[in-house]
Amino acid sequence: MTTSIPKPKVRHPGLPKNAIGLTHRDYEGAVSTLCAGCGHDSITAAIIRAFWELSIPPHTVAKLSGIGCSSKTPAYFLKEAHGFNAVHGRMPSIAAGAAAANRALTLLGVSGDGDSLSIGLGQFCHAIRRNVRVVYILENNGVYGLTKGQFSASADVGSKAKRGEANRNPPIDPVLLALTLGATFVARSFSGDKAQLVPILKAALTHRGFAFIDVISPCVTFNDHEGSTKSYRFTREHAREVVHADLVPLRGEITASYAEGATTDVRMHDGTVVRLRKVAPDYDPTDRDEAYAYIRERQRSGEVPTGLLYLSPDTTDMHEVEKTVDVPLMSLAHEELCPGSAALDALMAEFR
Repeated sequence: MTTSIPKPKVRHPGLPKNAIGLTHRDYEGAVSTLCAGCGHDSITAAIIRAFWELSIPPHTVAKLSGIGCSSKTPAYFLKEAHGFNAVHGRMPSIAAGAAAANRALTLLGVSGDGDSLSIGLGQFCHAIRRNVRVVYILENNGVYGLTKGQFSASADVGSKAKRGEANRNPPIDPVLLALTLGATFVARSFSGDKAQLVPILKAALTHRGFAFIDVISPCVTFNDHEGSTKSYRFTREHAREVVHADLVPLRGEITASYAEGATTDVRMHDGTVVRLRKVAPDYDPTDRDEAYAYIRERQRSGEVPTGLLYLSPDTTDMHEVEKTVDVPLMSLAHEELCPGSAALDALMAEFR
């Protein structure tokens, strides 16, 4: 089991401070144990930047996750925040419970395509339906990294796995799913495009409701394919093993920078290409039907649209729907939370 490695506390005295007197280092966490060059670490850097620029006190944040490479990442940012690592696929219900108990918290849920689109699909859908006020980041790489790179539910038709077989099942597009279910904030970005991702994160953190961000995040370990002389399989078949060990080769971070309305091709480490298109400046993110049609049109052209794809102009979150009190439930006295046996008996009588 991998343990977290704390970062040294030594820091440069000239680091800039935000509005509450904290530096960028105050929003960091442990040293990442993910593969070198993993897109998830780029997302972590964007999260740190967004919270620092918004001057959100770390102790007012709750980080929530499930199971997977993506769900390890909350250890790498906001070390002073609250945290809860749930079982596989169950993070959304924990987020709903945290939102109900303490509405003063800023909730940040980090999940993966396996955690959200397979075992946790039902919970993901109901969190959207209830419009729980949470920033929900789906770190999307199309594979199950912790269990050696099987296809996930977001893998595209024709994409090849580590052993060379092609995926034949159509993917679940989390953005189209979120739009269909009525999500009030929907965005997509690329882990290597920090200039786009940070503003999207800041907008999501100020949204009153379920803010969903699908982030394309390359896996640098399980995108090698059958026939490659640099693959793990080829190396092990042709090398004489002296000491049994595994190796994750050092990879460079994949980045992209391009204008609004423009398209760019991003080459992955295995030579495959992802074509990204940023929405144009005149794109209307408040029209759900237009957003859905635009995404489908771009998919047929072989492109992955990125940016703020949909934002509801009039949204009510879970607290408004349920008519909860304005103060966090965890701050109420026992007498206020429990009205007494007589009141409870009267309430139960209404249902007999």
